[in-house]
Amino acid sequence: MPKKLLLLPPPSASSAFRVPRARPVPPPAMNAARTGYRVFSANSTAACTELAKRITERLGAELGKSVVYQETNGETRVEIKESVRGQDIFIIQTIPRDVNTAVMELLIMAYALKTACARNIIGVIPYFPYSKQSKMRKRGSIVCKLLASMLAKAGLTHIITMDLHQKEIQGFFSFPVDNLRASPFLLQYIQEEIPNYRNAVIVAKSPDAAKRAQSYAERLRLGLAVIHGEAQCTELDMDDGRHSPPMVKNATVHPGLELPLMMAKEKPPITVVGDVGGRIAIIVVWLYVIHVQRWHSWLLDDIIDDVESFVAAAEILKERGAYKIYVMATHGILSAEAPRLIEESSVDEVVVTNTVPHEVQKLQCPKIKTVDISLILSEAIRRIHNGESMAYLFRNITVDD
Repeated sequence: MPKKLLLLPPPSASSAFRVPRARPVPPPAMNAARTGYRVFSANSTAACTELAKRITERLGAELGKSVVYQETNGETRVEIKESVRGQDIFIIQTIPRDVNTAVMELLIMAYALKTACARNIIGVIPYFPYSKQSKMRKRGSIVCKLLASMLAKAGLTHIITMDLHQKEIQGFFSFPVDNLRASPFLLQYIQEEIPNYRNAVIVAKSPDAAKRAQSYAERLRLGLAVIHGEAQCTELDMDDGRHSPPMVKNATVHPGLELPLMMAKEKPPITVVGDVGGRIAIIVVWLYVIHVQRWHSWLLDDIIDDVESFVAAAEILKERGAYKIYVMATHGILSAEAPRLIEESSVDEVVVTNTVPHEVQKLQCPKIKTVDISLILSEAIRRIHNGESMAYLFRNITVDD
């Protein structure tokens, strides 16, 4: 075919005096630079979006437009109502009592953002679910590792969490995990809100919690006590491994193979190692506080779920002379009858952070107090988006914190 010719208009008389036009700038390469970030809430309930609103207010941003709801057949549906192409997306998901629904909301929203061409998808999960199932128990499974794989498959590229139940959980992920600490906020609460906190002693609810209790005692310049003996069964006391083949009577043993028998544990009666008489007792689980006749005792832990062991520890400290008891923890799940048990117990105050929504429990028990940790989460989001170091958020933080 003959080539088509294009006819150009004749040059005008003034064309010689025209300023040459600048060449058009080519469009930037796709995703060559950050175009911004958006913050979404993976749950549409008022209790769960409260933390997301606090974070966006500190960042000076608006909460991303999305719809998360359950259909009549129980399926979760997520709809993103704005463009996220080429942006850093932060999904805030607090875990209510319906854990499995919250997990599906997070997975489906992450996958929806991935298919919408988001640049990076960062999950802000203050309380990481299934973190207690991070070890093999007989013929069970390590569910926490399964969840880590599912999050990666859904499209998450980074996670911000707080006070993992076991720090080794970070090794389950194939992408970066920032495990922030709530201890600075809880220590600040003790110093500012606990009257006469200098007249206190930090108490570890079990020998397993002694290192964390010692860390708090050293930072607050307080004494240390440990509750030891029967009353609670810790994770370390559970059977590990699998019995395969099943144990049967008169089982045939290979001749000449005589393995030494592991003796069963037998705990002594519950006792308190250390002096709490006339003091404020602060029981340590990850953080748990207790008050005594001239001394306070505090109990510390990362998770308060089944409070019966805390109540039993508080009663022991009360018998030993503690006159006021505070309980402090990072994650206040407070499920089942926890609010009623706390209200009827000798515990004077339970202090938890807002990593988990517990507004309903606070209405049932006025002893429950909340410490806001949205400041450190919003700063983590800002630093990750700007590519800044996270070291500032871990100043003076040790392995035991």
